[in-house]
Amino acid sequence: MSTATLLDQLQEIVGDHGWTTDEADLEPHLTERRGMVRGKTLVMVSPSSTREVSAIVSACAAHNVAVVPQGGNTGLCGGAIPDASGEQVLLSLARMNSIRSIDASDNSMVVDAGCILADIQQAAHDAGRYFPLSLAAEGSCQIGGNLATNAGGLNVLRYGTARQQVLGLEVVLADGTVWDGLRTVCKDNAGYDIKQLFIGSEGTLGIITAAALRLWPQPGETTTILAAIEQPAQAIALLSCLREVVGDNVQAFELISDRCFRFVNRHLPDSRLPFEGEGELMRLIEDGVVADVVVAKSAHEAQVLWRMRHAIPDAQRSEGASLKHDISVPTSRIAEFVDQGARLVASLTPGGRLVAFGHVGDGNLHFNVSQPPGGDAEQFRQAGSALTRALYDLADSMGGSFSAEHGIGVTKRNWLEHYKGGAEIELMRTLKAALDPHNTLNPGKVI
Repeated sequence: MSTATLLDQLQEIVGDHGWTTDEADLEPHLTERRGMVRGKTLVMVSPSSTREVSAIVSACAAHNVAVVPQGGNTGLCGGAIPDASGEQVLLSLARMNSIRSIDASDNSMVVDAGCILADIQQAAHDAGRYFPLSLAAEGSCQIGGNLATNAGGLNVLRYGTARQQVLGLEVVLADGTVWDGLRTVCKDNAGYDIKQLFIGSEGTLGIITAAALRLWPQPGETTTILAAIEQPAQAIALLSCLREVVGDNVQAFELISDRCFRFVNRHLPDSRLPFEGEGELMRLIEDGVVADVVVAKSAHEAQVLWRMRHAIPDAQRSEGASLKHDISVPTSRIAEFVDQGARLVASLTPGGRLVAFGHVGDGNLHFNVSQPPGGDAEQFRQAGSALTRALYDLADSMGGSFSAEHGIGVTKRNWLEHYKGGAEIELMRTLKAALDPHNTLNPGKVI
């Protein structure tokens, strides 16, 4: 069967408004947000229902054509980008954005995979409940992608990763079969927990089309504090003290280097801290001389402060090329990693500017490095491979991971082979071969 036949079938499935081959329309879907990975596609289809997703996957399987599922395309590892062949079908879930149901008494909601994360948060709030998954891209990322990458974000310390927010899933398998696992019960010990196979699989085992999510009571009154410290070890001590005082009520605990604030202040309009004495506080943070603490006096001040935290990735992008390292280590070893990692940055990337921030409460650091001002971006990226290897080796030696929450995609596939070799990678290959024997679901990603 010809490519033209497949295109005719796909267009019939999704209708006139559900497909495109227009270059301008496709452009934002064919590169990841940093421009590090680019691809081409035969066609982008945008189904409006699970039935249409099933029909698309079935038609592509019959033609032995690969399908690449894409959510909000906010990932940093190229996991939602088709390859450069131009022969793969890009499947956008953006039109599948309905909240199917909310049951406050059952603390659950069922949503389409294309729902924007911020819309889910708001719907839960309107129902008197709380959905805790929160990350910088929440205004554009989609829940299907969040689950496919097992996103972490700010509130893992108290609520866990995306995996812990899932009660059930609906998934289209490689041959177009629909697995309906949209159960909302908390206890279901009948055989294997199938949904866990697809969470974090990045669309390589099945395409998530809907999810039954766990809701929580609203956290009530919260307090946001910004503390200036001299050494990362003080952050670990502070977290320990807070836990002793308030137990598991610590919702998020971030570690942010002074350079992050300088970048945000430089590139984010109206980013000054909304507190009295803010100038002195910023001087103390930037100089790293004296510790100080301020408390947000209102919800607005807290929102402005969190806005600065969320803006760090965009602010760093404005500073030129960067090396991204999404690592995790045991919380007790964060200070040690920062100290040794900073030395590696200084020795292996002269002039590179360390931009360290992350979710210190769960051991996840974004240990990034920006190019020297005015330097050559591509040269900096190429020279950075030695640093990346050294930092990943350091995290591994501390019992940590080279990929804490961003996934594998294509950019970290070789690192997965290196650090998760042997029986672990063979188990992954066995799962892939069993669920996608013809390798038509997001091929070339993860393994």
